[in-house]
Amino acid sequence: MNLTPGTKLGPYEIVSLLGAGGMGEVYRARDSRLRRDVAIKVLPQALSLDADRMRRFEQEALATAALNHPNILAVFDIGTSEGSPYVVSELLEGETLRERLRSGAIATRKTLDYAMQIAHGLAAAHEKGIIHRDLKPENLFITKDGRVKILDFGLAKLTQVDPSANNSMATVTHGATEAGVVLGTAGYMSPEQVRGMALDPRSDIFSFGAILYEMLSGKRAFHGDTAADTMSSILKEEPAELSETNRNVSPALERIVHHCLEKNPESRFHSASDIAFDLEHLSGLSGATARVATAGSGASAALGQPRGRLLAGIAAGLALAGLVYGLG
Repeated sequence: MNLTPGTKLGPYEIVSLLGAGGMGEVYRARDSRLRRDVAIKVLPQALSLDADRMRRFEQEALATAALNHPNILAVFDIGTSEGSPYVVSELLEGETLRERLRSGAIATRKTLDYAMQIAHGLAAAHEKGIIHRDLKPENLFITKDGRVKILDFGLAKLTQVDPSANNSMATVTHGATEAGVVLGTAGYMSPEQVRGMALDPRSDIFSFGAILYEMLSGKRAFHGDTAADTMSSILKEEPAELSETNRNVSPALERIVHHCLEKNPESRFHSASDIAFDLEHLSGLSGATARVATAGSGASAALGQPRGRLLAGIAAGLALAGLVYGLG
């Protein structure tokens, strides 16, 4: 469905094309009722005849609309125009994480900030019984004010939490989301996803680990000449040590990355909330070290500063630094 500027979709007027992908085209539009700009994702009419693609498109809308979190793209409305369904969401300004990574590795402190936001967004989705299944830098958007938004739940696997089953997650979707069918993006899929096995939130945690590794190193955790080679690497190989690519990565942070990238789901973090907690703890220690170092610098410049107090401040700074870079 080729929409030109001025085309109306219900109360929405198309302004311009923002981009296109396998799941549809995205337009900038104006909401005449609320007088705000929005993003509209439209599935081309020719492709809407594909029952599987239609189901996945509707699943994206349902999954995202069920979530209300600052780190997840907000969905406002859904509809159909001339046989083509569309989803209306908030309009974001900024760049994808993939675009940001084109300039290389991201500073450790900024990586921690982004990672904590992603972990909080995943935790909110997982608490609602939603698995993303296709987490990758292209599906993470960094707004101009530094907010990270998780995009595109088009491959999300909806599950229903059954209170009577010890909070285990029971699958309620069918077809392409069932075990035995591989969906996702090579390089960021979990080992169980590569094998076409049934998934739970720990699959997203593996994908998160691959993204965290890439933010810190500027290199993909798993990569091959072909998709098959990449998936084989996920199953059989370990990524290079982060200390070989980024000397500023603390052992504690490297352990978090490796914990996410365990081949066996049972050995990974069991929840995104646990990851967020550990990252926040590490970030807090880093901030404390910086504050003590700044205070020590100011003290050394002060006239009449007692030598004993200055040495004590330096010792405290070194002790905290040791905690950050040797934690665990």
